[in-house]
Amino acid sequence: MAKVCPYSQRSLERWVALYRKYGEEGLIPKSTRPGSHPNETAIRIKERIIELRKQTRKCALKLKWQLEKEGISLHKNTIQKIIKTEGLVRKYRVRKLKYKYVKVPLGPGELMEIDVKYVPKTIENKQYYQFTAIDCATRWRYLEIYDDYSSFNSIKFLKKVIWTSPFRIRAIKTDNGSNFTNRYVGYAKSRDPLNPRLHEFDLVCQEKNIIHYLIDPGKPAQNGKVERSHRSDQEIFYDRNGFKTLKDLERKIKVWNREYNNLEHCGLNGKTPNEMLELLTIKEPTNVCG
Repeated sequence: MAKVCPYSQRSLERWVALYRKYGEEGLIPKSTRPGSHPNETAIRIKERIIELRKQTRKCALKLKWQLEKEGISLHKNTIQKIIKTEGLVRKYRVRKLKYKYVKVPLGPGELMEIDVKYVPKTIENKQYYQFTAIDCATRWRYLEIYDDYSSFNSIKFLKKVIWTSPFRIRAIKTDNGSNFTNRYVGYAKSRDPLNPRLHEFDLVCQEKNIIHYLIDPGKPAQNGKVERSHRSDQEIFYDRNGFKTLKDLERKIKVWNREYNNLEHCGLNGKTPNEMLELLTIKEPTNVCG
């Protein structure tokens, strides 16, 4: 057959062997493309990327920075492809609109965002609340847990942030909650609309020489840094931990806050909040406002 067939004897022998093993399906032409590439990422590095992704849920860029500390250099797009191939990407991703913002460089303490987050799980049948303050320049953050989000606890938290922060706080930004302002509650009821009675929170800000900014109603994106940190709290802290008592929650959240302040941030180009704080305070001496 090989003498009269235009194909070689080796091809005929291979086809006969495939026919005997798989039948007619074995004769269907298949790609001869190699299953591997000489520059392919080593299997142990792929396994390390998958392991870190499952443990930390970090994005490709943060994984790149962490691998560089371990002596492994990879492009973030390569890491993203490996994560996507393994099916470890987020589902139902929403396409975000891109806006061009004019970013003004800020120093430590020039603007801090403050907000309140519900602790998702009740403890001993009681609801607790997480107060969060984050510096816009360094992403340095401070957390406290309270049993309500009243004006009293808001003022108590503000004073504690002022005392704890390693820099002087010049301005803060909050939403329009009744624990932060009475602009949409008490101003209309004031006897003197041109000189309304200020909220207790605003009075403390004036006493400490701090400017208090309010976001527009229904625009939580204007408090984007603290809202983004709350998502990290939910995904990395609350979804992975259980709490039996209030003391257990307070102890674990302090550990998590220290870890957050030593975590690489995409907005800081791979630096941690503590590293950014040290970098920016070199130019300006530390001044704690008590």
